Amino acid sequence: MATVRIIPATLQGAVQVPSSKSMGHRNIICAGLSGGVSTVDNITLSADITATNNCLQALGVEILNLPSRFAGRQAFSYRTRLPLKITQPVWDCGESGSTLRFFIPIAATLGGVTFVGHGKLGSRPLDPYYRIFEEQNLAYTTGPAGHLPLTVQGQLRPGNFVLRGDVSSQFVSGLLFALPLLSEDSLIKVLPPVESASYIGLTLAALRRFGIKIEERPDYTYLVPGNQQYRSPAGRILVEGDWSQAAFWLAAGTISGPVICQGLDRDSLQGDKVIAELITRLGGQLSWDDAHQELTAVPATTRGGLIDAADCPDLVPILSVIAAVSAGTTRIIHAERLRLKECDRLAAMAAELGKLGARIKEQPDGLLIEGRPEGLEGGVTVAAWNDHRVAMSLAIAAAKCRQPVLIQGSDSVKKSYPHFWQDLAAVGGKVEQV
Repeated sequence: MATVRIIPATLQGAVQVPSSKSMGHRNIICAGLSGGVSTVDNITLSADITATNNCLQALGVEILNLPSRFAGRQAFSYRTRLPLKITQPVWDCGESGSTLRFFIPIAATLGGVTFVGHGKLGSRPLDPYYRIFEEQNLAYTTGPAGHLPLTVQGQLRPGNFVLRGDVSSQFVSGLLFALPLLSEDSLIKVLPPVESASYIGLTLAALRRFGIKIEERPDYTYLVPGNQQYRSPAGRILVEGDWSQAAFWLAAGTISGPVICQGLDRDSLQGDKVIAELITRLGGQLSWDDAHQELTAVPATTRGGLIDAADCPDLVPILSVIAAVSAGTTRIIHAERLRLKECDRLAAMAAELGKLGARIKEQPDGLLIEGRPEGLEGGVTVAAWNDHRVAMSLAIAAAKCRQPVLIQGSDSVKKSYPHFWQDLAAVGGKVEQV
């Protein structure tokens, strides 16, 4: 387990924001399902993206590395011969919940696949799919307690699919990827309350880009025509910047700063774009340079408030850092799904920020934080809980500590942002490998 020492220092400078992992997953899946050749560029390579590529290769997709047009990024060419065929019986999804939940329905259109994973992925819930399989009498087997490995033996059939909206939207997206490949039309109904709806919008945008037609009806109902074919668009598909990763740097600029985030799309459909609104609501000061696609955060006196995390759960760890050094009280609600991520993120942030000196209490559905605008103490060792977002949030928090902070499990950032520590150093962070 890797450990880094963070020596408190002012963070200021510019960061080229990693490309969106959410849109990266979606674009390369669509590319892999398309006949012919597709090229996807501006990919920030991570363990999760690699897991998705591995599953596409298990479908017989030929993937080639290409030079990217962007420094430090990756481009891939996807060559697919239709019809799709399973070439490897075991699909390793690493620790990526997106990979697993997106590919289960896709594989089920063909039948005969075993899914495996690592870390906490093996125990993350898949019940919505199990209910569908049982309704369709589709044969499947699981490990103990419904955990991985999962073997799907039958074939998914078109029909009406009803999903709860208060669980991960990844289940909806998985069906949206798969159902166009079936022989007849299907209908998806998502029951309210619908959380993380923006992620469904990202999936629909990617599908449209690759020629798939989905009819959106009122109240989160989707008519999916069958017998469709994914089609590669002309030219390179460029993956936009990731707002959930930009959140760390916008927080850094707000509590330390100034920090400039480069490569963001102001008109993005990413739900985590709300980080700009949330930071502003807490008293932060952000400014756009539209000509250069740059968003700057400058040091500000922030204040507590109420944060509803239902549609932006990934932002909770870094928002809790801002709250910890803000004046007043912050209450984060509707964040209970964070207990089912790479770790229990509510427990993790309460425990580890508490070690740094934050006044933070874990709640059933969120966090209650009494801010310390004077800063945190530090001088301790904290743990990342094998969670990339926990590790990165603690690193930003260290900038507001009086004493150095040791972060155990620093290599967990490789899941989504392998170059995070280099970027932190580039904006003035004092990072030492221990």
